Amino acid sequence: MRHNDRAASAPWIRTRLRTAPGAATALAVLVLVTAFLAAAFPRAVDAYEAKGLRHDILTADAGRSTLEVARPQPGLELPQAQRDAEARSPELARIGSGLLKALPAPLRADTSSVAYGVRTSKPAVATEPWLPRPEAVPPQLSYVAQSGLKEHATLASGAWPTTPREVTSDSRAVQGAVTEETAAELKVKVGATIALLTAAQEPITVTITGIVAPRDPRGSYWSADPLLRTPSLVLDTTSPFPVHYWTGTVLLAEDSGPALLSTAAEPVLFWRIPPDPAGLTGPDGARLTSVIASLESGPGLLKVREIAGDTAVFATGLGHIVEANARMRDAISPVIAVAALGIGSVAAVVLLMTGALLAGRRKAELALMRSRGGSLRGIGGRLLAETAVTVLPASALGLLLATLAVGEGRFWPGALAAAGVGLLVCVALPLRTTLQHIRPTLHGAREDMVSARPSRRRTVAELTLLVLAVGAVTALRRRGTSAEGGTDLLVSGAPVLVALIAALVLVRLYPLPLRLATRPVARLRGAIGFLSLARAGRSSAGGALPLLALLLALATAAFGGSVIAGIEDARDDAALASVGADARISGASERATLPDELVRTVRDLDGVRGAAPVRVEYSVNMPEAVVGGGADGGGAGTGTSTGSGNGNADDAKVAALVGVDPASYAELARATGLPAFPAARLKATGSSAPLPEGAKPGPDRVLPAIASPAVAARLGKEPRAIATLSGDFEVQVVGTVSRVASVSPTDFLVVNSAALEQKAPTTLLLTGAPDPGKLRAAVEASGKEYAVQLRSEERARYVNTPMQAGAERIYLAAVAAGAGYALLAVLLSLLQSAPERKTLLARLRTMGLTTGQGRKLLAFEAAPQALLAAGGGLFTGWATIALLSPGIDLVPLALAGVAGSDTSPVLLRTDLWSLALPAAGVVALAAAVAGVQAWWASRRGSITELRAGDSR
Repeated sequence: MRHNDRAASAPWIRTRLRTAPGAATALAVLVLVTAFLAAAFPRAVDAYEAKGLRHDILTADAGRSTLEVARPQPGLELPQAQRDAEARSPELARIGSGLLKALPAPLRADTSSVAYGVRTSKPAVATEPWLPRPEAVPPQLSYVAQSGLKEHATLASGAWPTTPREVTSDSRAVQGAVTEETAAELKVKVGATIALLTAAQEPITVTITGIVAPRDPRGSYWSADPLLRTPSLVLDTTSPFPVHYWTGTVLLAEDSGPALLSTAAEPVLFWRIPPDPAGLTGPDGARLTSVIASLESGPGLLKVREIAGDTAVFATGLGHIVEANARMRDAISPVIAVAALGIGSVAAVVLLMTGALLAGRRKAELALMRSRGGSLRGIGGRLLAETAVTVLPASALGLLLATLAVGEGRFWPGALAAAGVGLLVCVALPLRTTLQHIRPTLHGAREDMVSARPSRRRTVAELTLLVLAVGAVTALRRRGTSAEGGTDLLVSGAPVLVALIAALVLVRLYPLPLRLATRPVARLRGAIGFLSLARAGRSSAGGALPLLALLLALATAAFGGSVIAGIEDARDDAALASVGADARISGASERATLPDELVRTVRDLDGVRGAAPVRVEYSVNMPEAVVGGGADGGGAGTGTSTGSGNGNADDAKVAALVGVDPASYAELARATGLPAFPAARLKATGSSAPLPEGAKPGPDRVLPAIASPAVAARLGKEPRAIATLSGDFEVQVVGTVSRVASVSPTDFLVVNSAALEQKAPTTLLLTGAPDPGKLRAAVEASGKEYAVQLRSEERARYVNTPMQAGAERIYLAAVAAGAGYALLAVLLSLLQSAPERKTLLARLRTMGLTTGQGRKLLAFEAAPQALLAAGGGLFTGWATIALLSPGIDLVPLALAGVAGSDTSPVLLRTDLWSLALPAAGVVALAAAVAGVQAWWASRRGSITELRAGDSR
């Protein structure tokens, strides 16, 4: 019996596919694209997380990322021969090999840069008279006998250090080498000797036989301990006076380690193992943190001590690097979830719309089968088999393409996503189709949207969704997108719920304007307006499902576009906050002033539109806070303050004094987009007027000042005395601004520089686009102690890390996919009623309707739905961003990973292009489809559409 059933099913499937190949192909293409996007998303997330983890490890300082196992020198109670043997290369290499094998997964070593040996942990004073003493303090040198010197360096001059005879603890002569940088700074030449004293104060003569150049100076071999490569001038912390001395490292021959055992420089045996992140993936981050914690103080450390000795210790900064990466990942993931849920919801609704379109086209056919005794189970089974033949191969092909396009990532999350797309289509289409035929329906029953009254069940469902949306938005505004224990899907799905509620509300309100517009239009001459409004009210294209798809797609596209625009704006703003203008010239020290000749030369350069000389003095002590005081800002500038500039007087104990020329500085603020600067309030008149040459300030000298909110709250409204390097005077706060260009966001006090005793500027701020080469040449001509900063170069620092770039690509894809699904939703909604439109035009043509009138009729009929969707999409996108922006911080996407960047919150803002372009595309596509339908219908004869007995 089953064999006969299978044999009977095959002709049905082949017949259906041959009868409607276009519909089957269109469904397969839609499923293919959706399955591709669904499978590519988790793979793309895995890929950028893995690349981000590898990037953070590779770009981190080698001193932080390298794994180091060290133990003190062998005990003095051991025989000398045994102590010497433990410090030689064969024994060190054996232990190093054991440590490499013992590394737990996923931790792997870069074996090409592994180094081991003996080093001194306490620098030894070098008393040779030819060594440099910058402040009469002799240099202190470290000594290391490290493996792999010939593999990681080239010989610049001299010869490689060797061990002509076996070195022991009793040896008093060894050979060594230094790098080119060490030789240049410490004046070391080939053949020079340095004395290293033993614990018994006997000298060990270290002969410098060669000078070497590192092959990879930034590699872990040379950068795990930077003194191996580059000497350093350090402050002597033991001296009561601030004096400096040189410190560096001498590289001994590889087997010279036993000689260091006799010194008092606390020699240690070490093994440096750089990590190899090539095989790491995003999910390995948590395992890596656990493994490192075990090696530092857990079972892993016990295993290390079994190999390297009971006194061995394990040290690395790799755990902090992985933890920082995890924090960035946890901050980005909830924001990405918003895009994922939005696009996923849009795709699901579009797939359901496709199923509804196909079900509507076959409604009469299935009703006939039902009337002839077909069971719902049998009809559903046939539809399931027919759908699966098309959908499942398309889902598999989408998964294959996603795997090829995104070569890195776990397979099963993508496979489950693609399978979910196929399962949704396979189940939704037969289920929707069969449910329509549970009860017999009257032939040609009207589906009039204007007269339809929502049921109680629908009202309850809409109220439930409203409560969920309000709860999600409230939670997002209060705690942001991140939640303890992972991403909160309810919070991340808040934009979807907001769009859903908007769609349901618009569908309920949609009949009201139709009723109001139909009555006056009915009294006009001509039937085009009345027919179009009547058709718009009756058309199934005006249902909730198409509108929901459009609002979801437009809201998601607007949200994603706003995220991208917010990232760019945040980076531009951070670059401006760092430099202060388009270009900045300042001294190497805070007190260095700029000569007038330099200011004039730079101001006359091509491309410079404006120049504002500024005098900045940091760390000026503020008077005690007034009780119950507070300056009247007078509306002089608005904005969100950062740092302590929030009006808290107790935090503003020190501030930066900024002396400006009010006119030029106000022009600079306007040109750079900073808060408006009230220049008129700083006019130097009366007691604040510039002092005559040689005159001394009087006790009643009061300067008007513009302050940050915190400084204004501390100083109050009355004049307060302050002491600065620019003069002693009293200041009276006459206004507040949240930010100034000359200093980073902090506490500040701005006065007129003309009223200061010391007026020479320390900083010159420029607007315009001067040539960087000419600008630096002009500055260098005045002196090398001046530094030049360009806003464009600072902006270039904010390059994307792999994790940030991957997240941005996902949002770009979200914008594109949202716009595409919105246009597809419009097309599907119009195609659903296309047969009825063709029949209507054919009937009206028999009554004298012209081709032009037919086009107007279809355009007017499609206009209400298109305008409703476009307007609703604009409002929904704007409302979603406005509601959710307080809970979303874009710092992890925009500024994370850049040292010195402003990390104040970066809030989401509305991007008009992301709102307007998809909405305009919806209206344009609706008009284009209506025009094409009218043109195509005019080419077909009325007899083709009006066949005898046709129910249309």
